[in-house]
Amino acid sequence: MAVQAVYFSDKDGLDMALKHPDTLLFSNKADADARDKVLELSEEIREFLTRKVEGLDEETADRCALAIAENKDLFQKALKKPQLLNADEAADA
Repeated sequence: MAVQAVYFSDKDGLDMALKHPDTLLFSNKADADARDKVLELSEEIREFLTRKVEGLDEETADRCALAIAENKDLFQKALKKPQLLNADEAADA
């Protein structure tokens, strides 16, 4: 029997990682570190959103912040070309 090391972000926690092994367990440290950076960015975005958007509940702010953080490259490109944000949806229609 072989032994295999798996990595996860402490911010996700082991329980969450085990519930979603396809997306939250990683075979190398670099991928787990990348996930950790996404979660750090998400926390900062959530703080920003709750401060700037009156009436935004915490759960919605969390989901929005994570979506933005997970797609940060797209958002960076969209600052120059906004229509990129919905280009995938237009292609699907």
